[in-house]
Amino acid sequence: MSQKRRSAQFELTGDGRSEVTTFTRDYPAGHRVRWHFHDRDQLLYASRGVMTVRTEQGSWVVPTYRAVWIPARVAHSITMSGSVAMRALYLRPRLAKGLPRICCVVNVSPLLKELLLHACGFAALARRIPWQRHLIEITLDQFARIQLVPLQLPQPLDPRARRIAAALLADPGDRRPLAAICSAAGASKRTVERLFQDEIGMTPGKWRQQLRLMEALRLLAEGAKVTQAAVDAGYSTPSAFIAMFRKALGRTPRAYFSAAARP
Repeated sequence: MSQKRRSAQFELTGDGRSEVTTFTRDYPAGHRVRWHFHDRDQLLYASRGVMTVRTEQGSWVVPTYRAVWIPARVAHSITMSGSVAMRALYLRPRLAKGLPRICCVVNVSPLLKELLLHACGFAALARRIPWQRHLIEITLDQFARIQLVPLQLPQPLDPRARRIAAALLADPGDRRPLAAICSAAGASKRTVERLFQDEIGMTPGKWRQQLRLMEALRLLAEGAKVTQAAVDAGYSTPSAFIAMFRKALGRTPRAYFSAAARP
């Protein structure tokens, strides 16, 4: 068992009789939920704000309209960017059979959003109650149609690759060439590229791009302007950031956060 898993707090979320239990809470900007894990699978959604979920395997940024899937017993922490309205469903393990046994960010369709918010109006849902059974079944049907979103940052295991990842995480806006960062960390660029590709299926350049996108998302959620977020996250120009944002999330940053601010 890892050190983080040993130090993480266990949280009981099931009541022994219900297939689904819920959680509703609002958090201020900058609040951090310390390392913990649950006895149930979890779909974690923010109807307002941006969350960053971290596990030993990596990080996931969860903007509005997205949710993060966290299987039971996976230790994680959560950091809020901007004020966050957190809503969560806790499901009996493997009740949602189509979702993976690893963390992932998923799209939340308009129907799934309404189902999730409606379910969170109740402490628990049980199949033995007919109307609750119908709500569970239609929600699970939406889970079966869910789409994964590439907003994750996997963590390499090799110490040399981890040193490079730590250096990039410490300063996402660092514009030094990768070769210079590798040299400062005592590793060759070629070795680091091989390690990243072998361990996480991603080049360090792609990993860095993903880090910058996630950092810019966090900054925008905290109120930064698009130009400032792009510069601070290490993009060469705001237009380069806008193009990357649109590719990942389907619209410009301004349009995305304007829509998120509407009721």
